[in-house]
Amino acid sequence: MTEPVPFTVPIAVIGGSGAYHLLTGQTLGQEKACEVLDTPYGKSAPIHHFSFSGQEFLFLSRHGETDYSLTAPFVNYRANVRALKDCGVQRIISWSGPGIINTAFKPGDFVVPHDIIDETRNRETTFFKDTGIGFIRMNHPFCPQVAGTLHETLHASGLPHHEQAVYACTEGPRLETPAEIRKLRILGADLVGMTLAPEAFLAREMEMCYTPFCYLTNYAEGVKPREFKKGELFEGMQTEEERKQVDAAIQKFPELIRTVFESLQGVERTCNCPDALRRYKDKGLLA
Repeated sequence: MTEPVPFTVPIAVIGGSGAYHLLTGQTLGQEKACEVLDTPYGKSAPIHHFSFSGQEFLFLSRHGETDYSLTAPFVNYRANVRALKDCGVQRIISWSGPGIINTAFKPGDFVVPHDIIDETRNRETTFFKDTGIGFIRMNHPFCPQVAGTLHETLHASGLPHHEQAVYACTEGPRLETPAEIRKLRILGADLVGMTLAPEAFLAREMEMCYTPFCYLTNYAEGVKPREFKKGELFEGMQTEEERKQVDAAIQKFPELIRTVFESLQGVERTCNCPDALRRYKDKGLLA
């Protein structure tokens, strides 16, 4: 960073598909500022500073500001995560809209995944390239403390939700083949998307708490019979009823997130995320 950070806020949301719709009006609250930050890894996506009923949080739309203009393989994950770290963020809730592999789940459900399979190939996956640093444990790839707060919020809401799932992250931008989905099912994946890796791993390298909060958009290729429909979203992989269920889930997202923020406000981090790099610091390799 070569310039002063414009705001210091301890919690942020990284928005996924459709997040740009929430930037209109005051859906997320009163916007106080918006900045693009320069980092050693390039420019971040615009970071919005919101306030709602005394709660302050940051919001970053990873795929674009006004439409879906940047697909998952081309997001600058390192710049985005580093910029949030520079803004004082300690906790990230990552919004993602994956597809369904496990038919125990259905479109419109909310899910808090507990594990991830990284099937990406060509992304920058670490801040410590060409060094001996970064050999860190991933027994809980997502923050269990924040996940617990999400579970409590979803229970109280009465909305359909699942407290555990394995998320497989593919490279994209194309969708997966039926054979790839069968492979992922054998590996134990419940969901498939394109955005949580390397984002989750980069957040851990920055010793930030990171937890995905997913709404399910469609059944993955081959899971349910779907005819090709030209010109439609996902080319027919989502029925009209499923689209309505997904839209309803997206509309509930801001209220759920604000409830989570209220529950986390002033709560000490008791997870292991802040100590992910402790042994490197103890050796004097990191400040």
